[in-house]
Amino acid sequence: MSVVNEGPRTTARRLVDEYPERVRPFKLAHVVLMTPNLPRARDWYLNMFDARVAYENDKVCFLTYDDEHHRIGLIGVPQLVQRPPNSWGLEHLAFSYRTLGGLLAQYSYLKSQDIHPFWTINHGPTISFYYRDPDGNKVETDYDVFPTVAETNAFFSAGHYQENFMGILIDPEEMITKYEAGVPISELVRRPPLPPGKTPWDMHRP
Repeated sequence: MSVVNEGPRTTARRLVDEYPERVRPFKLAHVVLMTPNLPRARDWYLNMFDARVAYENDKVCFLTYDDEHHRIGLIGVPQLVQRPPNSWGLEHLAFSYRTLGGLLAQYSYLKSQDIHPFWTINHGPTISFYYRDPDGNKVETDYDVFPTVAETNAFFSAGHYQENFMGILIDPEEMITKYEAGVPISELVRRPPLPPGKTPWDMHRP
């Protein structure tokens, strides 16, 4: 008697039963940028984040710095035109460091490579250093001041952002000096009030 192989059994599913509520993304996976000079952008991001190449050819390059298969995608497109000033679209990319010391060490390394931030600010919830990549895209490196979302929300709820939605300019070199002198982290990251006569926009560096 021959045995009929019926194959694997199937079980019907209903998405509405499996997912009765809205489904949110579980992570922000990666960003992709178009560049007129792929080798230049590739080398900058490799150096910026001590990244490695996951895949590349002469048209694309996928980079990662952790266990994600890629975090930054670069697409080389010749004859691109530069985005005009004051146009809408992506404002900046942001990458977080686990510790304030890590953020400051990253700043020091980039400085040794002649890569300097154009804006360094204590936003309140974050200590943030902003850079520009070779194509002019803004790249933020930051440290989360508050260890929990609840504490960040409490900062917002207390009216600090209503008073100053931008932050306070900071000197990374001064922060490094205090950090290495052993000043408590809580003191280093505390956001002072706006200087007399200044507005939040005086703290902005476009």
